[in-house]
Amino acid sequence: MSRVIPGICMVAGWLLLLFQGPFVLFWAVILIGAVLALHEFFRMTLANLRHWRQAATIACCLGPVLAALTGHGDMILAGMMCSLLGLAMLALHGYGAMDDSLKYAGYAGFACVYVSGCMAHMVLLREHPQGVFWLTMLVAIVAGSDTGAYYAGRAFGKRKLFPLISPKKTVAGGVGGMVAGVAAAELVNLIFRQPAHPGALLLVAVVLVAIGIVGDLTESMIKRSVGCKDSGTILLGHGGLLDRLDSLLLTAPVLYYLLRFGMV
Repeated sequence: MSRVIPGICMVAGWLLLLFQGPFVLFWAVILIGAVLALHEFFRMTLANLRHWRQAATIACCLGPVLAALTGHGDMILAGMMCSLLGLAMLALHGYGAMDDSLKYAGYAGFACVYVSGCMAHMVLLREHPQGVFWLTMLVAIVAGSDTGAYYAGRAFGKRKLFPLISPKKTVAGGVGGMVAGVAAAELVNLIFRQPAHPGALLLVAVVLVAIGIVGDLTESMIKRSVGCKDSGTILLGHGGLLDRLDSLLLTAPVLYYLLRFGMV
């Protein structure tokens, strides 16, 4: 129940935000989520980063999400460049005071792109004419894939998918996740009275499930590299916010650009 109840609350809150909340409220929620996710990331990777320097680093990394309020994709790049400039200045200021300024700059720069930059694309998706549909679709694919992978892996999993990074993930789980993710996509499409072509949606779902697996493994790699089991405890049985966002971080930008360039 420690996983079921928070999971139900998260799904209900997400759907309520999508269908009833205005764009500005959605952006504000993503901004707060980015702050929490960045805090978790730096708690894992830069444990000695504390007090004003940690707050300043998180603030500098928020450039892409802040720029996403405009609803223009070009502004994301501008926000990212402003963030990198601020992080470079913080690294210079801390040279000698920090253990390794290059390590700080590397982790902070990666967090700016990986966390803030990817989450900014969720805001851009919300601004799309069919943004509510596609964000619902994206979460359904990711959630369906995670569920299918879990049960297929438990029932049939023998061959490991990537044992050095995630010993529990199996090839059978990956196949089950692919099937469940595609089924979830087609179900959402049916509920929305098929605004997307089923054939094109099938290809999109396969791509997004595969990238979601990469996103999941990426966060697992980060945690294993720094010796953490979970990114945090804010979501009770679900761990930290990054543990729930791992698959969405990489899939959201891919879906946005597929829509942006008319490939869906």
